[in-house]
Amino acid sequence: MMMNRVVLVGRLTKDPELRYTPNGVAVASFTLAVNRTFTNQQGEREADFINCVIWRKPAENVANYLKKGSLAGVDGRIQTRSYEGQDGKRVYVTEVQAESVQFLEPRNSTGNRGDNASYGAPREQDFPFGNNNNQNQQQQYNRDNQGYTRVDKDPFANEGQIDISDDDLPF
Repeated sequence: MMMNRVVLVGRLTKDPELRYTPNGVAVASFTLAVNRTFTNQQGEREADFINCVIWRKPAENVANYLKKGSLAGVDGRIQTRSYEGQDGKRVYVTEVQAESVQFLEPRNSTGNRGDNASYGAPREQDFPFGNNNNQNQQQQYNRDNQGYTRVDKDPFANEGQIDISDDDLPF
C-alpha cells in the first residue's frame, strides 16, 4: 500500500495568488511558513516554506479570506511536476496539492497574531460568507454549538475534585 498525505499548520508568507485556467477553473497558490519543532545551534527556531496549491471554489475562498500572516491548516498530498523554463531548461517543482484549507483564526485578528483576538462567540466580521444580519448569525452559531464547551472555558473550574468510581474507568 502506498500513502501520500500531508497535514500542515503555518502562516502565509504573502497574499494568495488566484488564477483561472483557460476553462475557467480557479486555482490559488500560496506559501506556508511552518516552524520546525527543534532549534538550530544558535537556539533559533527555523521554518520551512512550503508551496501549496488549491483548486475550484476552495481556491476562491482562500484568495478572498486569507492574507499574508494568516494562520491556516492544510490537508492534502505532495505532488511533483516539471515544465520547461524560459531558459529552455527543465524546472522541477514539488508542492502540496491541498484538498482542504482551514482558516484557523477569526477574520480580523491576523494583525495582532492572536494577542488580543477573541476566540469566543463570533462577531459580525468573523462571518465572511453572506451578509445576513449579525443576530441571525449569532442565533445559528448558538444552535449549531449547543452542548459544546468553548475551548477557553474550563468546565471544571469551580468543581474542585471530581468523583469517579472505578467502574466508570475504561481500564
